[in-house]
Amino acid sequence: MILITGATGTIGREVVRLLAARGESVRAATRAPARAAAVPAGVEVVRADFDDPASWEAVAEGAHAVFMLSAPGPWLPRHDATLLAAARSAGVRKVVKLSAIGTGEAHGARVGDWHLPGEEAVRSSGLEWVVLRPSGFASNALGWADALRSGAPVPNPMGAGGQGVIDPGDVAEVAALALTSSGHHESVHTLTGPESLSVPDMAARLGRVLGRAVETIDLTPEEYRDGLVAAGLDPAFVEAAVDGARRVAEGGVADLTDDVERVLGRPPRTFAAWAHDHRADFTG
Repeated sequence: MILITGATGTIGREVVRLLAARGESVRAATRAPARAAAVPAGVEVVRADFDDPASWEAVAEGAHAVFMLSAPGPWLPRHDATLLAAARSAGVRKVVKLSAIGTGEAHGARVGDWHLPGEEAVRSSGLEWVVLRPSGFASNALGWADALRSGAPVPNPMGAGGQGVIDPGDVAEVAALALTSSGHHESVHTLTGPESLSVPDMAARLGRVLGRAVETIDLTPEEYRDGLVAAGLDPAFVEAAVDGARRVAEGGVADLTDDVERVLGRPPRTFAAWAHDHRADFTG
């Protein structure tokens, strides 16, 4: 049995699908089982909540591997510690933790600070472990959909800074392989796409897919922060997002790796390919 946490999110949902398609026994954990109505047949959906640590002890029973995924925030070290304790108590043999690019670097973004205690705990757990550090997801561009449909420009708080934008499907595929195969023990995979792209780069590629120009508008850190606050986001997440944009603008995550190709045996998918597959999400 493989336990997948965050099973209704962008990555977790795809990991569940991939494992189920391969005939694996899968248990999908979520705070809101009703949101998991579309899981593949045969997947066991269970409720677990990090505000109720005992719930994780129950859902970890019988699992031999766990995919550790929780929403980023200052609560993340507590969530990781709760899940890891439950895994060890249940006799789980392998954990694969979804982290973030730049974790542990001296000048990394705040999100990495939230992930670092969990990475350290996984490494010292005595279990087989794999850490995945993906770059920015192509799916973050879905946040532009409303602006595009209304004819507004895409907001750009990152200037000309680039990042190795990755198709989240590639992250999920690496996770599925790490959960089900040997040869990854004590590995940290930094997962990037094939190109370092700025927001204007992504807008240009998306425009070619949509058959029209996609304009961008630069935002100062203050303007970006004000927009996130107005959207009602958690204050800690707001500051982390502003800090992450700064990190990208400064070129701190522009480097590319070949980790996706080494693990999967094929190059990572391009942002343009992802945009083509999601064209309807931008056109309505």
